[in-house]
Amino acid sequence: MVSANLVRTVVGIIGNVISLLLFLSPVPTFVQIWRKKSVEQFSPAPYLATLINCMVWILYGLPIVHPNSTLVWTINGTGVAIEIVYLLLFLLYSDKKGRFKVLLIVLVEVIFIALAATLVLTLVHTTRKRTAIVGIVAVVFNTMMYASPLSVMKTVITTKSVEYMPIYISLASFANGVAWSAYALIKFDPFILVPNGTGTLFAATQLILYAVYYRSTQRQIAARQARGDVGLSEMVVNGSSTKTNSSRNGLGSEGGLK
Repeated sequence: MVSANLVRTVVGIIGNVISLLLFLSPVPTFVQIWRKKSVEQFSPAPYLATLINCMVWILYGLPIVHPNSTLVWTINGTGVAIEIVYLLLFLLYSDKKGRFKVLLIVLVEVIFIALAATLVLTLVHTTRKRTAIVGIVAVVFNTMMYASPLSVMKTVITTKSVEYMPIYISLASFANGVAWSAYALIKFDPFILVPNGTGTLFAATQLILYAVYYRSTQRQIAARQARGDVGLSEMVVNGSSTKTNSSRNGLGSEGGLK
């Protein structure tokens, strides 16, 4: 008979793979930045948010905080490395003001994690209490990340268009949420379950919206092309639409433990 631990490990590995794909989803954006030698209107906010989120989950997954969570800190350690690469590109191709802002936020995040780790590991002496404290912090950050597409979903409903809702990222986010929710349920872990259950619902809502507004989107695109208008998708290619970029980044914020 297959043990629950083995099933949990398999599900966790699947979650790692899906999360890795989400971490890598912004690669085309950074290829564009590298080719143009400019960050243009792209925002570093999603990558800064993912960085702090991953660092919190690394702390949560440490054996001295939450034992038997290797698959939690491995994927988030990978996530930190990937986000650092992204942010280095932002530093390289930003102007002086943008570079200073990114460095300042990264510094604040590192100090926050260092302070949190020091306080938890020195003042709290049981893994149960450490798990609860770090877990609550992780839930807050992770839920905020999963909630980031809400503004985009509002835009979809208002415009009746899903042209700028990347379906593959929505699907991957849904699969990611399902995988980590299952992981949390097999050996009950509310701190992993709550944000990922919430994320699953948000992603499912995105997929429902996509199905509802797909036809109206096609009609809008066809009408625009018939008029010879330039749509926002072309502006994204040229890096000139802050609004579209924000929408894209909001839905494309990478995974993490999620």
